[in-house]
Amino acid sequence: MTALEVVRAAAGLDSYLDHVEERLSEAVSVYPGLVADVGDDALAAGGKRLRPALAFLSSSLDDAPPIAAGVAVELVHMATLVHDDLIDGAAVRRGRASVWSEHGTGAAKAAGDYLFARAFSVLADGGDAEAVSVLARAALGLARGEALQRQQRHDPDTTVEAYLERCALKTGKLFEAACVLGGGNGEYGRLLGIAFQIADDVLDCTGETIETGKVPGTDLRDGTPTLPLLLAAQDDPVVREALAGGPNEGALVRVAATGALDRSRELALDYAFQARACLDGAGRRDELEALTRAVVERSS
Repeated sequence: MTALEVVRAAAGLDSYLDHVEERLSEAVSVYPGLVADVGDDALAAGGKRLRPALAFLSSSLDDAPPIAAGVAVELVHMATLVHDDLIDGAAVRRGRASVWSEHGTGAAKAAGDYLFARAFSVLADGGDAEAVSVLARAALGLARGEALQRQQRHDPDTTVEAYLERCALKTGKLFEAACVLGGGNGEYGRLLGIAFQIADDVLDCTGETIETGKVPGTDLRDGTPTLPLLLAAQDDPVVREALAGGPNEGALVRVAATGALDRSRELALDYAFQARACLDGAGRRDELEALTRAVVERSS
């Protein structure tokens, strides 16, 4: 079995994700109107539902599945995608028109805010103040990570350490929250999130639109300093100039020629290894270990 097949075979996961999907639909549609309709479109775009899966895999085998936690973290993730596409001017998300490009900027802003609000409402309904605090801290991390990305844009001198800090905030914090809300190890989630983001950034340089749902080279065109671009920019002046906002024709091919993609994959594997080291005593250790491999082996 592949690593992904091991994860998907986890007993109860499919049923859990079906329940999460139902609750997501209910949470989005509870207040009918434009923002709910736009939210429905974002929901219909689908996705891996990785963060709810993390909440489930982190939960105790003896406890009820953490459905509210899975719904809440996915709603926050959906909200960030809606807002990120708007900020970045991305017209495509998962092979479909992004929310702002189809419904307009005002609707996208409102829909993203609505999804954030619904996420906290779902957790608040359970009466667990600490759970709400966990999600609030994650949302703060996401905002800080987005601010860092704005500051680092078109800066080829961004350090690898600063890039990794951004990954920990923009991706790792919500992975961490999913694990904690499920009852598991937050550090595993943080490290897994960093590995996931590095792999995602490599895919932006190598993947096909049909698999990744976005046009390859988006980060380079936007001037977002990802690990493969930063490493390549250290060795290739054409990549450096493109990342700084200059012409980018042919630069993506040169990224691969520097060996930056392989070096980036190695670091992703290292973070995956660190995540596995956090798993002593986890009830679904086999599946959580397999997930660390699946996130860096994926093609989408």
